[in-house]
Formats: sequence, structure tokens, C-alpha cells
Amino acid sequence: MDETKYLWKFGWRFGYGDVEGLFVATEAEVADLIGEVIDFGEILGKHNEIYGEVKEGEIRKVEIDPETVANVSAVLGDTWSGYNPLHYVWEDE
Repeated sequence: MDETKYLWKFGWRFGYGDVEGLFVATEAEVADLIGEVIDFGEILGKHNEIYGEVKEGEIRKVEIDPETVANVSAVLGDTWSGYNPLHYVWEDE
């Protein structure tokens, strides 16, 4: 199983704001995220609950070599900017 981590860009657009993020993950982690429901809560303001199913095309790989990703991740962690959808997967209890 390939554990190579890459940089990914996530984005949802709304008429009243955007939800974006640059995050680090394996290809398998991103593939598993497609079809999952993520719930960001009221990140765009009170009474604006932001949640939905992740669809193909909403997450794109950024073309940066994995060695560079690993070096920067050692300093910044797995979320480089904005929101990391892997941290907001809705868990059915």
C-alpha cells in the first residue's frame, strides 16, 4: 500500500462564502473521502450550517513533489491552509 503523501486542494463555493483548504494526505485517504459526508458546522456564520457529501472534482492534487510535501509537513503538519476535510468527516453514532 502506497503511503506517499501529496498536497491536495479542497473547495466548496457558496453565494455567501467559500470553504477552502490545502491539506496533506495519501491518495487512498482522499479516495476514501469521496462520498463521505463532512460537517463543518457554522464556519460561515451563525445559522449557516455547512455540510455535504464530498464529490469527485472537489478535491484536486496539487503538483508538488512528495519529498517537498514531506519536508514542509514536518513543519506545518497536515493542514497547510484553511480547512482539512479529513478532520470533519461526519461519524454516525
